[in-house]
Amino acid sequence: MKCLVTGGNVKVLGKAVHSLSRIGDELYLEPLEDGLSLRTVNSSRSAYACFLFAPLFFQHYQAATPGQDLLRCKILMKSFLSVFRSLAMLEKTVEKCCISLNGRSSRLVVQLHCKFGVRKTHNLSFQDCESLQAVFDPASCPHMLRAPARVLGEAVVPFPPALAEVTLGIGRGRRVILRSYHEEEADSTAKVMVTEMCLGEEDFQQLQAQEGVAITFCLKEFRGLLSFAESANLNLSIHFDAPGRPAIFTIKDSLLDGHFVLATLSDTDSHSQDRGSPERHQPVPQLQTHSLPHPDDFANDDIDSYMIAMETTIGNEGSRVLPSISLSPGPQPPESPGLHSEEDEAEPSTVPGTPPPKKFRSLFFGSILAPVRSPQGPSPVLAEDSEGEG
Repeated sequence: MKCLVTGGNVKVLGKAVHSLSRIGDELYLEPLEDGLSLRTVNSSRSAYACFLFAPLFFQHYQAATPGQDLLRCKILMKSFLSVFRSLAMLEKTVEKCCISLNGRSSRLVVQLHCKFGVRKTHNLSFQDCESLQAVFDPASCPHMLRAPARVLGEAVVPFPPALAEVTLGIGRGRRVILRSYHEEEADSTAKVMVTEMCLGEEDFQQLQAQEGVAITFCLKEFRGLLSFAESANLNLSIHFDAPGRPAIFTIKDSLLDGHFVLATLSDTDSHSQDRGSPERHQPVPQLQTHSLPHPDDFANDDIDSYMIAMETTIGNEGSRVLPSISLSPGPQPPESPGLHSEEDEAEPSTVPGTPPPKKFRSLFFGSILAPVRSPQGPSPVLAEDSEGEG
């Protein structure tokens, strides 16, 4: 694989890497016939991001040499981010960037051609990996918002940098409300500052959502996508369903596509709460598993209803396209191809970051499993004590 990026597109590529670095610690780089794909997923599998740069984005793009198979690799995010660390330097000094993937030496070579004939070469080691693929379909989400990224970027400016989650909802008069989310503390006397921003319907190019709906998601990843979309002067579309189901953020241009899929806090009491306004529609931090009777434990976890499957079949050439996500709640057999991956043996666990007390529904493996109850009373003795000598 070999590609050449010139002019202002070098900074756009660097901006995309910065956005991906807010989510995962590893970068999956995969050259495709329809463009170069950069993907990442966080450790808890509650956030997934993908950028697909079309061949027209590059001055020269060659996915693979004739007679060779397409390569894919996984590298540390910090290593690749170090190449594009200073965006100001990229804009002022770098004239073009050449990226080549050599399977024989297991090296990803990034060359920055700067002014005055200066050339900086970065040789990054990588690991061969299977394809990181997500399955999603934004068209299946009943609610959708579309607005310039600049409008949404200005709306999140007042929120504190340390804020973990934000609630997006539709209020009375079809106002779009962004409200800081804070978990209810045991001490009700504690004072918490709440920040709320309201946007009118006229600020959105498209608003397809009913009053009272609200979702809560992580703000850090959202800000990363807003930063990229705002710098590229793109529109941002938000597709979402009920609380607890993934929210899909998309940007689209003739030269690139971007998809961010973020988990949302589940609302187990949505049927008993008054959903008249998002202020009263507070998602419950604790996720609950569904109790549908089924002989299979995986079906009880509702694994297919709230899943973004990681497809890692090396021989499946048909999956090398821009991922498309499925959010339909219909039950499927647990032998779904999307579940056969090297990550299947990992059990869902609490997200180790935003914030620790909460549990996000894992996008790749469904809902959080219910805690296993320890048996009551002392454990039975399985073997008698051996008799001592003498």
